[in-house]
Amino acid sequence: LECCQGHHQPQDPERLGTGAHPPGLPGPTSAPSRLDKGVFGPSFCVSFFLQTIPSALLVQLIQERLAEEDCVKRGWILDGIPETREQALRIQTLGITPRHVIVLSAPDTVLIERNLGKRIDPQTGEIYHTTFDWPPESEIQNRLMVPEDISELETAQKLLEYHRNIVRVIPSYPKILKVISADQPCVDVFYQALTYVQSNHRTNAPFTPRVLLLGPVGSGKSLQAALLAQKYRLVNVCCGQLLKEAVADRTTFGELIQPFFEKEMAVPDSLLMKVLSQRLDQQDCIQKGWVLHGVPRDLDQAHLLNSLGYNPNRVFFLNVPFDSIMERLTLRRIDPVTGERYHLMYKPPPTMEIQARLLQNPKDAEEQVKLKMDLFYRNSADLEQLYGSAITLNGDQDPYTVFEYIESGIINPLPKKIP
Repeated sequence: LECCQGHHQPQDPERLGTGAHPPGLPGPTSAPSRLDKGVFGPSFCVSFFLQTIPSALLVQLIQERLAEEDCVKRGWILDGIPETREQALRIQTLGITPRHVIVLSAPDTVLIERNLGKRIDPQTGEIYHTTFDWPPESEIQNRLMVPEDISELETAQKLLEYHRNIVRVIPSYPKILKVISADQPCVDVFYQALTYVQSNHRTNAPFTPRVLLLGPVGSGKSLQAALLAQKYRLVNVCCGQLLKEAVADRTTFGELIQPFFEKEMAVPDSLLMKVLSQRLDQQDCIQKGWVLHGVPRDLDQAHLLNSLGYNPNRVFFLNVPFDSIMERLTLRRIDPVTGERYHLMYKPPPTMEIQARLLQNPKDAEEQVKLKMDLFYRNSADLEQLYGSAITLNGDQDPYTVFEYIESGIINPLPKKIP
């Protein structure tokens, strides 16, 4: 068991608890304990003392160390305790609460084999391995010694004791514990542990989604917004549709917008934001949450949106290759007789007669699509920098697969960022 307290912020230090791990797993000089180098707080390994110090005294010593300034400010990584249910309860009673607990697991046969290869340098105390970490210097090789208590029988006895205790320790840390297979390269174990430490735990606190979908024209924003609105009853707010409705309903704002539509000019940001504010301030958006797409298109609009208080709590960038977007949009057609929509590749017309009368919307012309894509990519870097916690997704796949990724990003807490 590895109890860790990882990625730190001065105002909100992390506690990553690492407890007892089976014999043969990486010890304090391996990847998990290297988390403290430049990123995390101090790392403490207490496994060397567990056999000689009573649990009560050991926990008291740990409590005193964790109360020191560096642990309070930077967070900590605790390795080697708790090994038993008694130790876990004592730690919890004293208010030592790790935010992330990692259990390193591997088959007993692998652990026994690893333990047999351990060697120790009597001068420096460094631990080496005949297979995985052999020193290149012949001088060090010659003085390495075989540690005590690493025979196959002794390791098997330790593993038996570990398995007897770990099943009673694990229930002490529900919802914050993750099991990671240690039967893989050390670097992979490290990055899986790091990813987990960067994650936030789910909470039952009320959460009103305010979702922003960004991406080039044809990336599937409208479809994903419709799916989210259908499943989670979010209000689907399409900026372009709001402007069209205002013009069609002849509202005060609509009359101001209409001249820009007639001249095919962009609606001024100030007018656009007034229409958007009018919709987002309605009760259904406040209570249910919303999914917004079609705005912001540049950094100025994004700042205006934030200044008005419409800060999204989830932002998704849908990335789709240029060729895929051209294929999606430029091959769209409509039947002027029936109003049926077709796609020359994905949904071709059933007869040659229908195909002969199909028309293309001028906005789907290749030149228009290229202009819109160029506008998006000119501003995308600035938007990505502004929305630093945004989640980037591959939009060039099945739309329901994309929806599952978006859904996961909304339900799960946002990952932490390493400073």
